[in-house]
Amino acid sequence: MSVPGIIAAVVVGLAIGALGRLIVPGRKQIPVWLTLAVGLVAALLGTILSRLVGIDSDGYTLRQLIVQVGLAGVAVALVVGTAGGRTET
Repeated sequence: MSVPGIIAAVVVGLAIGALGRLIVPGRKQIPVWLTLAVGLVAALLGTILSRLVGIDSDGYTLRQLIVQVGLAGVAVALVVGTAGGRTET
């Protein structure tokens, strides 16, 4: 994994974590740092996954970004939607 790939995964993860929190309706019962951390970890896992399946062959690519965003978005939505328990509107 290259340094630009790791940096991009961190930026994507933090951005997707913040956006995922905004997308899920209602009051969230989990802290902001947790949603950012989930987005960050999911984006890093997306980088590793794309490398394993051969998407990241030479540096950072748009396909790798798509894998990161998809994985991070799903992970954040799941955590924010389920870990917080009941949401209030």
